[in-house]
Amino acid sequence: MEYITDLTNFQMDTSSIVSLGKFDGLHRGHQKLLTKMKEWCTGGEKTVVFTFSVPPQAALSGNGLSVLTTNEERRALLEREGIDYCVECPFGPEISHMTPEQFIREILVSRLRVKELVVGTDFHFGYRRSGNCGTLMAFADSCGYRLHVVEKEVYEGREISSTYVREEVKQGHMEVAEALLGYPYMIRGTVAHGRQIGRKTLGMPTVNLMPPADKLLPPNGVYVSMTRVDDVIYQGMTNIGYKPTVGGETSVGVETFLFDYEGDLYGNYIEVGLLNFEREERRFESMDALKEQMEKDIQYGITYFAKNMNNL
Repeated sequence: MEYITDLTNFQMDTSSIVSLGKFDGLHRGHQKLLTKMKEWCTGGEKTVVFTFSVPPQAALSGNGLSVLTTNEERRALLEREGIDYCVECPFGPEISHMTPEQFIREILVSRLRVKELVVGTDFHFGYRRSGNCGTLMAFADSCGYRLHVVEKEVYEGREISSTYVREEVKQGHMEVAEALLGYPYMIRGTVAHGRQIGRKTLGMPTVNLMPPADKLLPPNGVYVSMTRVDDVIYQGMTNIGYKPTVGGETSVGVETFLFDYEGDLYGNYIEVGLLNFEREERRFESMDALKEQMEKDIQYGITYFAKNMNNL
């Protein structure tokens, strides 16, 4: 997959099938759009996802916004879906002040050579979100593309959206989040050196990640997890928090114990998927008490995997 972050001198060399949106989380509703794109790709067209490098609401407000998927995570998911191009457009004054017609003609038609356009029912675009599906339909014939408006996916009577996923993650409802996403909620990053307390003091070596600053994290606590290392999946338990028993940290960390791995992962890029919330993070009176609880956590995880193996 090719990543495009600057459209100034970019132009597709063939016609394309384009889907537009923020694609935060790349949940099942987004995946439905991608599936439709690939279904309509019958004549050698390239599939293109057009999104923004920074969420528009964050750029307009000037405030940081926690995201379900960082740009890097979103790219990885799109690549797994077999998308040809991911356009991450900076949300600066030029594009934020474009009228809907300007966006259609200058971006979709001139730059991307759109032939088929795929959007959700609630899609808005252009200056102050003044364009919608009706606007796209009005220009379809004159601009030479076909518009496909895809109905939303529904889970337990509610339309799936990034907002819905965000609510569940914030409450630690990882099973519901996975049902909405179609995959376990994940945190990706490079394994960093910790203080090696797990390895040297507790006899339980762990891998440490520092999550990206803009990544939405669930509540601090202990989670059943699956960790991807070079396309191999390992079962384990993950702690998110400040590690209060061992002196505490100044920022939230992600620390994972892998059940069946004894190697050195420092410097490796890994992906931790959170499956189930077990308990809140808390401070223990001694290292022995912490170790005893960690052993209980591990047994909880082993039991969880034994009961749910067919569903994972």
